[in-house]
Amino acid sequence: MSVETINSESLRQAMVDQLATDHADKGWTLRPEVEAAMRTVPRELFTPGLPVQEAYENRAVITKRRGEENISSVSAPFLIAEMLGQAADALGGLKGRHVLEIGSGGYNASLLRELVGVAGSVTTVDIDPDVTGRAIACLTTAGYDDVKVVCADAEHPVEPGRRYDLIIVTAGAWDIPPAWREQLTDIGVLVVPLRTFGMTRSWALRRAGVGLVSVSERQCGFVPVQGDGAYDVQYVDVADGVHLRLDEGQQIPSQRLDGLLATPRQEAWAGVSLPPPTVLADLDLWLATRIAAAGQEFVVLTAQDVAISSGVVAPSWRFGTPAVLHDDGTFVYRSELRWTGDAFDLGAYAHGPDASAAAAAAGRMVEQMRTWVNAGCPAPALHVVPAQTPDGDLPAGTAVDKRHSRVVLAFTLKEGSPDGAR
Repeated sequence: MSVETINSESLRQAMVDQLATDHADKGWTLRPEVEAAMRTVPRELFTPGLPVQEAYENRAVITKRRGEENISSVSAPFLIAEMLGQAADALGGLKGRHVLEIGSGGYNASLLRELVGVAGSVTTVDIDPDVTGRAIACLTTAGYDDVKVVCADAEHPVEPGRRYDLIIVTAGAWDIPPAWREQLTDIGVLVVPLRTFGMTRSWALRRAGVGLVSVSERQCGFVPVQGDGAYDVQYVDVADGVHLRLDEGQQIPSQRLDGLLATPRQEAWAGVSLPPPTVLADLDLWLATRIAAAGQEFVVLTAQDVAISSGVVAPSWRFGTPAVLHDDGTFVYRSELRWTGDAFDLGAYAHGPDASAAAAAAGRMVEQMRTWVNAGCPAPALHVVPAQTPDGDLPAGTAVDKRHSRVVLAFTLKEGSPDGAR
């Protein structure tokens, strides 16, 4: 056995050890079969040309770019483990299952092949012939040449008439086309990174009549879906290095934002003390639904490091912070956390032409955060129904209209919560 082989083996085991620890820190358990698969498959065979140490870092490996845009990658190990766990949990295990993977690269398909076993099957599809060609080469090298690789636009049926127990999407989707639901078996599960309100979550969805309903969700990020299902995110500059992400058809004239962040910052705090495991990604979707339900303009703030270090903004997360732009020109966003020992408080920062209006708007956002905490920090549920579904037939919650579907986000509040909204 070569030194390089020994090094690869030790790096792989260390990577999975860390994944198990990360799961435990989040209150989850890394499923034994997912752990075994990730300890078995040599990740470096799917990142050719990359030093073996980098292949086992807990981050995505970009494998293709178009200009400045990343269009293909080998996903980060932690995210792969979480999504495979979602799939296995929803189906009660993957052994013997028939799987369609949308978005190819080879590594995830090889893990799925380990999980489904000899009685199952894996088909992986990608729209880009460079990606499928590379996947075929890597899968063959790794000894998984029984994975079927298809070059096609998966917005449409991949193999007409065939159905799958699991469809797992490894590209960021803005909508769920009918083909994905129709290709599921009656007990089938779709695991998909879906953008709603400009924020992406990996949802595990089961068939429910003509629609789908979630059984779990995880925060995630992926390169976007290409082809007929593509939907471009729009960005508007607020200041140097600060942008608003518009993902649900919003139209905001840039002149509304000129000089906005130069106005004095107002702040408000919830007065809570929360432990680090609190899932703030759930709070972000809560804020999105409450802001949208109030008829206000929900947006997502993104910022570059230089804008944060210089004090222009102090968002909760620079890659995507919930924000609202009011008709009077007031702009509010969820702030950085305020720590006291091992616990933190939630806050909001606001800017606008009228300082008192900005302070009031920050207070309203904080009140929404406090309500979420008092409700037990509930997690969201997602319902997906056909686009033509009338309002009266929608489940309770906040609806977002997509191209092919209407998605409804809802929260189950604990008994006695002061907020009766769902």
